Amino acid sequence: MKKIALAIALIGATTTQVQAQNLELNPSWYIAPNLNYTNTDNRFGLDKDGQGLGLKFGKAINENWDFQIGGIAARTKQSGRTLKQNLLNVDGLYFFNREAVRPFLLIGAGAQEDKLSGTNLSKSATSPFIGIGAGVQANLTEQLALQADIRRNRAQIQGKEFNFNQAYTTYFTVGLNYFFDKVAKPAPVVKAEPAPAPAPVVEPTPVAPPPPAPKFEKYTLSATELFAFDSAVLAAAQPKLDEISKSLKDSPSVNNVTISGFTDRLGSDKYNLKLSEKRANAVRDYLINSGIAASRLNAVGKGESNPVVTCTNKKRVDLIKCLEPNRRVEIEQMTFERRVN
Repeated sequence: MKKIALAIALIGATTTQVQAQNLELNPSWYIAPNLNYTNTDNRFGLDKDGQGLGLKFGKAINENWDFQIGGIAARTKQSGRTLKQNLLNVDGLYFFNREAVRPFLLIGAGAQEDKLSGTNLSKSATSPFIGIGAGVQANLTEQLALQADIRRNRAQIQGKEFNFNQAYTTYFTVGLNYFFDKVAKPAPVVKAEPAPAPAPVVEPTPVAPPPPAPKFEKYTLSATELFAFDSAVLAAAQPKLDEISKSLKDSPSVNNVTISGFTDRLGSDKYNLKLSEKRANAVRDYLINSGIAASRLNAVGKGESNPVVTCTNKKRVDLIKCLEPNRRVEIEQMTFERRVN
């Protein structure tokens, strides 16, 4: 236990060197190889501590919870006896924040196999266990984080191989978490070029005035009026799309109408581009079903390009709200042009 306390102190001294800052949640899976130091409380006739290796897979569920599943293989040897403990466990990690250095509480459960062997000795049992603990994660790079935790497991020994019903084991674990994907970066804001000066008006000759050229008006529709969150299925009532459909029917000469979808920067580029295409095509299909020729309509998904606003909110809920003007896919806007008489 003194060694465990010393290791925790060393990790704490290391993580204080990492600058604390609120980070965006990385939603990708991560792999976590680790080393383990074990203490079995002399329950199996061994008072010597052991070591082991482990491997976990984890994923952030929301701002406060991570899910981890994996296993540990630990060994303890003393006086000709060997205790092998193999664990398969599922853990929930509760985080108090999502900063660069973030403490957490741990609760888990699983199955534990204990094998005790030696001269004229062979005992084994596979038992369920529950465990609690605490630890800390600290970012080292954009895709790599240190994780250290200490947990206390209680196993309910099955069978009659051992002369006790419960076994307690303390595990101190140090490992590295490697995230398979990076957090999506915000797209650069592109400033619009100033509009050119209007050309001088030339008075027409009084011979025969030409017919007035058609004017076009650009429309931007909010995604919240069209779709549910993270959906590409249009809501039942769409009065604005019906208005656009009527306008296109009244102006049959208007062609090459482009329907564009945009998203904010949250999520991967591939996911945002795919969702923007689905939503743009959903609007196109609606207009086609209302009687507009398919050859007049073109649907384009543009993902997270051309953002309207830039946000640096710390909390994810606030960040999602702030980025609402940018969302033209996840909660995006659809852009059209229609003829105005």
